[in-house]
Amino acid sequence: MKNTTVTFQEAKNNNQKIAMLTAYDYSTAKLIDEAGVNAILVGDSLGMVILGYNDTISVTMEDMLHHSRAVSRGCENALVITDMPFMSYQTSVYDAVVNAGRLMKEGRAGAVKLEGGREVLPQVEAIVKASIPVMGHLGLTPQSINAFGGFKVQGKNEKAAKKLIEDAILLEQAGAFAVVLECIPESLAKLITQRISIPTIGIGAGAGCDGQVLVYQDMLGMYSDITPKFVKKFGNVGEEMKKAFAEYRKEVSTSVFPAMEHSFTMDDSILNKLY
Repeated sequence: MKNTTVTFQEAKNNNQKIAMLTAYDYSTAKLIDEAGVNAILVGDSLGMVILGYNDTISVTMEDMLHHSRAVSRGCENALVITDMPFMSYQTSVYDAVVNAGRLMKEGRAGAVKLEGGREVLPQVEAIVKASIPVMGHLGLTPQSINAFGGFKVQGKNEKAAKKLIEDAILLEQAGAFAVVLECIPESLAKLITQRISIPTIGIGAGAGCDGQVLVYQDMLGMYSDITPKFVKKFGNVGEEMKKAFAEYRKEVSTSVFPAMEHSFTMDDSILNKLY
């Protein structure tokens, strides 16, 4: 069944968990879609796991458009949600609507995601009014790591926790269809999930959220630069890939590959005429 913002809401209403993963290319998106995962996030995390940056701040609109198009071609049922990159929406409401529209029209996204709470309410409201579904993102918002002083758990004191609760409510009122809660205490995430009627998607926020999202390279053991506490490895694909690459190098260097079964032939009589 095709996943939409409506099915997201129905899942919360029926106490059904939502499964979401990142993807950045056609072949991976197709596999995730065929596995029945509800949504694919074309995250600006591609800056780190695909492009090799130390953070997500250097990711551009062109990067997001390029990868969003590729992912959308691989999806039949998963809802494709594309991140709005740093400074594509913070500068003005106008820029936010234009760039969200580009992600939908050129990037073929089904929804967009942006980071922040009350600071970006005018942008959220305007994008929603333009008939573009918006997913919010609270807690550890990677585009703000310079302000946070690094990748740190958020909402651990009373003031910060209250702000997160209030911001979640404000995002719902602004028209967001869901909100990601990243790296906040489990009990706080559960409280927020109970306080708002739209789905919460957790990443490092415990089991009380309405759904979960992970970067697929993390959960498959393909990215080792950073290993967050909240990641569970559901496979060791990274090690298997390295073994296969090493075996390939060995067989090429020893002329084991390609063998005859991997090669094409021609009639010897034709070959003899070439000498």
